[in-house]
Amino acid sequence: MPICFSAFTWPDNALSACLFCPPMNAPASLPAFTRRPVSAELREALQQRFGARCHTAQAMREQHGVDESIFSVEPPDVVVFAQSTAEVAEVVTLAAQHKVPVIPFGAGSSLEGHLLAVEGGISLDVSGMNAILAVNTEDLTVTVQPGVTREQLNREIRHQGLFFPIDPGADATIGGMCATRASGTNAVRYGTMRENVLALEVVTASGEVIRTGTRAKKSSAGYDLTRLMVGSEGTLGVMTEITLKVYPLPEAVSAATCMFEDISDAVRAVMDIIQMGVPIARCELLDTASVRFVNAYSQLGLPEKTMLLMEFHGSPAGVQEQAETVQAITDEHQGSAFAWANTPEERTRLWTARHTSYFAAVQSRPGCKCITTDTCVPISRLADSLLACIADAEAARIPHFLLGHVGDGNFHMGYLVDPNDAAECALAEQLSDKLVQRAIEMGGTCTGEHGVGLHKMRFLPQECGEGALDMMRAIKQALDPHRIMNPGKIFA
Repeated sequence: MPICFSAFTWPDNALSACLFCPPMNAPASLPAFTRRPVSAELREALQQRFGARCHTAQAMREQHGVDESIFSVEPPDVVVFAQSTAEVAEVVTLAAQHKVPVIPFGAGSSLEGHLLAVEGGISLDVSGMNAILAVNTEDLTVTVQPGVTREQLNREIRHQGLFFPIDPGADATIGGMCATRASGTNAVRYGTMRENVLALEVVTASGEVIRTGTRAKKSSAGYDLTRLMVGSEGTLGVMTEITLKVYPLPEAVSAATCMFEDISDAVRAVMDIIQMGVPIARCELLDTASVRFVNAYSQLGLPEKTMLLMEFHGSPAGVQEQAETVQAITDEHQGSAFAWANTPEERTRLWTARHTSYFAAVQSRPGCKCITTDTCVPISRLADSLLACIADAEAARIPHFLLGHVGDGNFHMGYLVDPNDAAECALAEQLSDKLVQRAIEMGGTCTGEHGVGLHKMRFLPQECGEGALDMMRAIKQALDPHRIMNPGKIFA
């Protein structure tokens, strides 16, 4: 099966191979990945050491050779399930000796091709490393293994009056969330993984185990290796322990919805909310198409207009004050149908609908596939960016939907395409490219939370500049000279 390069720029008369398009040759200017297969000697060593937790069967390899991206790539040669830091170090040491790739694998929910074995090698599944190792209630920190999922973590610390706020929607593993520097619906108040990871245990490309950071809230000691690893997408090492900030459960929580005829009015209301200093916990935007899709999928009966879905945390008096301030602001921007969801059941229903909006959209066009992308722009340019990408999609007559963590300028655009229509697939990719280019030109980024993976590599020179990209390559070369850690991601 050919490697898919559909996310890269290609000539107008050339389509490349992907899940949606007939297999064709990729343009000569694209990166050429050379597979480095696992040798019989290494395979035997892994099987002897890990027994039934070392898999070479096609079905298991294929399961670990796909994620939620559009790419189609040959699966890894071997899948190994690790259960401890020592076992991760053993796998990486063997891989380093044989100079074959290692691709860390958690829940498999990444969107930009992060988990794909473009050069073959070993898929290292750490989902079984799912223990919560320590909960320090007085310090408001927890230490977990990478296979712990965010929902599991919140279930287990809730009875101690704590919660972990980073919520990308999918029940991703904490290791995967660290690797892609995830954020999500609560980022406007609580920040992203970058702000909430204090310390790491990491297995390096040589198989050495190192620790970065401490449980202290701040440090000036040396290079910030924790921040270097968070967002590195598995290209510099395998995270095996993660120390996180957690937060007291708020005394009171309330959610509200508000409808707008014009998406620009909704965005301007959000800008005023942020500039007024209202400590809103969540502020999500769903365009009219998204509301229509979730109504059909979750049977909500919401007015089919642009919607803001908001949540407030704090004391009962504080929550009421925040909500009243927000309602007054939305009224000034032609908001209507301001509605409360005060009970846990009502809030859960709304947020479940938001988190299933992707599946609701896909179900709206039977047999379709979704080409999705995310960008983040300065909030002052958010309305311009949203309106332009919607206008482009409507002009192209491609079914689409838009979701946004608008409190921090991050939004997601999804194009619903016929997998058998190569021209439609190519057009959707061109719209996605145009959206990303516009975000960078507005002073934003090619990805606010999905990560670079394979899909966004070509935008990094424009966003970061060649000098910064050269520095990233130098770091990669210094820490992983044989390029065994998830090669082919971020930059070729």
